[in-house]
Amino acid sequence: MKKKYYKAAGLLIGLLLLIILVCNYTINFSTEGHTFNDLGMVSQNRVGLVLGTSKKLVGGLPNPYYEYRIEATVELYNAKKIDFVLVSGDNGTRYYNEPNTIKKDLMLGGIPAEKIFLDFAGFRTLDSVVRAKEVFGLDSVTIISQKFHNQRAIYLAEKKGLHAIGYNARDLSGQQGLKVQLRELLARVKVFIDLAINTEPKFYGEHIEIK
Repeated sequence: MKKKYYKAAGLLIGLLLLIILVCNYTINFSTEGHTFNDLGMVSQNRVGLVLGTSKKLVGGLPNPYYEYRIEATVELYNAKKIDFVLVSGDNGTRYYNEPNTIKKDLMLGGIPAEKIFLDFAGFRTLDSVVRAKEVFGLDSVTIISQKFHNQRAIYLAEKKGLHAIGYNARDLSGQQGLKVQLRELLARVKVFIDLAINTEPKFYGEHIEIK
């Protein structure tokens, strides 16, 4: 009885690992050549979409992922690779407002306030890319986040009819970024579940023109 149990458990684990590997490979392969570390290789797009994250870690320390996304966005704007910035993030409570926080830091980096548009309903990456197309009327965009996140966002965007490239913010290596990378593997499986069941954004809303 125990042997059958262990065998079944082993097969299940093996199947789950295979699913994770296939999902990960598919996204990596499909987005090859669509993300860039070199600013000079990035083609011009009217709008850059920066994907939100918290400014502080759970313990109160600065979040490097946040800082690097701000840095990358300012680089793109100063290099005239984008004319406007669309900040998409979570605004779930009165005490947590990613878009406004990011806007303030982008302004400190020299981007004028009138060039920054806010999407307060970017609760998930899927919401961010679909709303960029359906609410903000974009047909192409430069997504700004770390490479692993850009790949997932680009894959979703293309499946939803939004042409996207990515400018890769600096990443974290080694143990410091391991937890995020492991979580990303599961998020990539969720991509295919969302596409299969046609998951919609939590909110849509009235059309907003970026100009």
